Amino acid sequence: MKKIIVAIVAALTFALPSSAQINWGLKAGMNVTNVSVSSETFSKNNRCGYFVGPQMDITIPLVGLGFDAALLYENKSISNGETDETLNYVDLPINVKYTIGFSSLASVYLATGPQFSWNLGDNTIFENSYSLKSSQFYWNVGAGVTVLSKIRVGYTYNIPCGDTAEASISNVNFKNRTHQFHLTYLF
Repeated sequence: MKKIIVAIVAALTFALPSSAQINWGLKAGMNVTNVSVSSETFSKNNRCGYFVGPQMDITIPLVGLGFDAALLYENKSISNGETDETLNYVDLPINVKYTIGFSSLASVYLATGPQFSWNLGDNTIFENSYSLKSSQFYWNVGAGVTVLSKIRVGYTYNIPCGDTAEASISNVNFKNRTHQFHLTYLF
């Protein structure tokens, strides 16, 4: 039985990618960042930012399974109630997608996967009170709709796996939870 399962997995691995569809696109959108603090040092404030960059989309026909990956420049804004800060990142989200097509006109998808983010700016924020981590790891969960096989509108929620910054003086850390609303044009 084990040999049969291995043979089926191997056959799917080699057969399905040959019929996979690869599309390139441009992804852009708005993010809304919510800072979660481990102490009541400052209140939570939602702030808007943006992101933009190229995306690769791989779809395996008939199965509905696929992947997408993007290389994004992301600008996030956060506030401590008195001061606003801008955080700049390079993001690499890699998602597994399940797509259900209703016709050639529209399909919906669910997506999940890791996102790696690297800080491009200054490592200290809020008057040197916090030290930003140089990289972060998120888990993404999202959904959306693709229209005419070219235009994709979606929503992604970035769940932080670890702290975004550490306090310089006290033991107060914070995390960025980000909602992303995006539009992708596939070539």
